[in-house]
Amino acid sequence: MVRDPRADILETNPFAGSQPRIHRVHANEPSAARNPMEGFFRAMTQTQPKLHKGGIWHFSEIEKTHLLYATGAFTLALGFMSAGGLAGMREGFSPWLIQVLIAMPIMLIAVGPAFVLHEIGHKIIAKKNGCWAEFRADPKGLQFGMFLAFFLGILFMAPGAVMVAGLVTRRQNGHIAIAGPLVNLGLFVIGIPLGALIFILTNAQDYSSMEYLTDGSLVWQAMVYDAVVYWIGANLLLGIFNMIPFGPLDGLKVKDWNAGVWWTLFLVFLTPVIIYLTTPYSPLTLVKWLASLV
Repeated sequence: MVRDPRADILETNPFAGSQPRIHRVHANEPSAARNPMEGFFRAMTQTQPKLHKGGIWHFSEIEKTHLLYATGAFTLALGFMSAGGLAGMREGFSPWLIQVLIAMPIMLIAVGPAFVLHEIGHKIIAKKNGCWAEFRADPKGLQFGMFLAFFLGILFMAPGAVMVAGLVTRRQNGHIAIAGPLVNLGLFVIGIPLGALIFILTNAQDYSSMEYLTDGSLVWQAMVYDAVVYWIGANLLLGIFNMIPFGPLDGLKVKDWNAGVWWTLFLVFLTPVIIYLTTPYSPLTLVKWLASLV
């Protein structure tokens, strides 16, 4: 795909000021003034990032900072969730804290790519279509997610989003939107044979019900098992959640562009969930079965 030369007409920061000259195209939102996310866009871009110089893999310093900030907060919330939130302190603060600290690197490896690469997928396709595109964290969304995970042990977080500005068609907007879920689908599919290979090399499938610490010893196989489980589960759930055709989620833009494409991808994500809920089988069952063939 050739990069659209219309990117040259963008301002350094398309979201600065109360009346940006170029708005993001939303098929169902003809006016930027009607976009409920407009205030969020302005709040997230108070500083003046420099426009990329043509490379689709360019990341500004502020974008790198926001990605690190969102990833760190997301990982901490996952650690709280793994320890069961405040309820997990019933056995003592020290065991709870150790669980959080051990779980965090596991979650970063297993779940981090599902979030980060999803957003980068949006960014790359947007820039391929000549748009300005940079990730911005949502401080309120991160704070809410961390508090929820800390107090209740439940993860529900809106870490942020890729801010996109440019003149795009409905088709191009659909391509930008679908890029993130397609990344999750790819990571989900890759996770099945990769997880099987990891199980073959480590026998970690036999450590599904073990704690990370047993009698003062670190059970690394249990950590490996959870990493495989969370990799597969995170990409499946993030993909299907973002394909819901509602509000600012990707599914609404994809369905508006092409309903057939939306139904196909939505059902691809939904099928493993239905199988898991209605039968004894799951994607992890397939991983264990593949590992048992060797």
